[in-house]
Amino acid sequence: MTTHTSHPEIVKRLKRAEGHIRSIITMLEGGRNCLDIAQQLQAVESAVANAKKTLVHDHIDHCLERAVRSDPQNADETIREFKAITKYL
Repeated sequence: MTTHTSHPEIVKRLKRAEGHIRSIITMLEGGRNCLDIAQQLQAVESAVANAKKTLVHDHIDHCLERAVRSDPQNADETIREFKAITKYL
């Protein structure tokens, strides 16, 4: 399994989102204002969506491109994989 250059940045984003989720739980338990909580939930949702988008784009740019260039005979499988992963965008 190879590590992509984007993975460390994705891990940082997800760890930041993890911290936000913990603070949201604390906010809920502490009876904080719903508007503040909703704002934090939006931030977490955005962080996760951006991490996912980065991961998918990295996979398309590197893994799928490399697969097509190194094994043109396997292009049909690569196209199927491309279609499968783009549904997560």
